[in-house]
Amino acid sequence: MVPPSILVAGIGNIFLGDDAFGCEVVKELSQRFWPDNVRIVDFGIRGFDLAYALLDGYDVTIFVDATPRGEVPGTLYTIEPDLSELETLDGSAAVVETHGMNPLKVLSMVKSMGGEFHKILLVGCEPETFGPDEGYLGLSPTVASVVGEAARIVTSLVERFQAETVRVAT
Repeated sequence: MVPPSILVAGIGNIFLGDDAFGCEVVKELSQRFWPDNVRIVDFGIRGFDLAYALLDGYDVTIFVDATPRGEVPGTLYTIEPDLSELETLDGSAAVVETHGMNPLKVLSMVKSMGGEFHKILLVGCEPETFGPDEGYLGLSPTVASVVGEAARIVTSLVERFQAETVRVAT
């Protein structure tokens, strides 16, 4: 039995206000000690890098991202996305923008490259602002105030999955 391989992927654009939420949570998480089977990475808007990382076949992937769902800014979510949507996307959905990050498109691209997914979760935050058209560096005070709580949620999820083991075929 071996512990599961876990990827925590921060997603976001640091030049668009609260879109940097995932980057900031991962920055906080990176200051902690993690076992070798847990990888914490700020992918920012680098969809290709994330796609290739996912091809490594992690047992658990936790995306951390700003997630507009119409709730009060600063609301935190833990979501298990419905990956069946990947079956209905056409080939154009697999194209990843070089200056943007759409996790569904990244997953579609990985699937088109033969990658498989096991457990995928999203820890998201309702953004308050993405700043003016010319951009905005830094989180809003509302979203900044929940970064620590989001890091605790991610840590709790990692600990939960760490307690589980993966059978190794012999």
